[in-house]
Amino acid sequence: MAERQKGAKTTRKGKLIALSASNKEYAFSNPLEKKIRYKGEKIKLKLYEDPNGFSYILWKNKKYPLEIIEKNQNKYTVMLNGVWHSFTVETPFSLKRKKFLESQAGSAASLNIEAPMPGKIIEIMAEEGADINAGEPLLILEAMKMQNEISCPVDGVIKKVIIRQNDNVMKDDLLIEIEKR
Repeated sequence: MAERQKGAKTTRKGKLIALSASNKEYAFSNPLEKKIRYKGEKIKLKLYEDPNGFSYILWKNKKYPLEIIEKNQNKYTVMLNGVWHSFTVETPFSLKRKKFLESQAGSAASLNIEAPMPGKIIEIMAEEGADINAGEPLLILEAMKMQNEISCPVDGVIKKVIIRQNDNVMKDDLLIEIEKR
């Protein structure tokens, strides 16, 4: 998926927007049209399922395993080549509506970081009272023998670290509270 350029129109017919967990927008065409572009260049990408039921993406003659871990309405968690990705798929209209609703909700002073999946806390990089920037790592969560880095989605200050190293957590358990800057 190609990252959306600032000022690019998202209202073109047939376009969808993938919205990452950190609210980065990636515009893409319906994959069924088989016209896939990455950074403005057309690429050949093939999605297929083998006879054993495993899904793969074939790109530049290399196979990358793909598994949909969770799907809830337009929210997805997929594992591609061993790396977890969480995102939503939005139409231009639903993205505009989502942004409008967020603007009407006001700016909450704090943000709760919740576990995106069940797992074990391997390492905590956040300390209470520390300044943190968007994109910086907060902790490592091990799930299904994969270590997943949980990053901070906003600039702020670590208000409270709820979990400890080696804790087992369930999906949506509160991990860290952040006070936004």
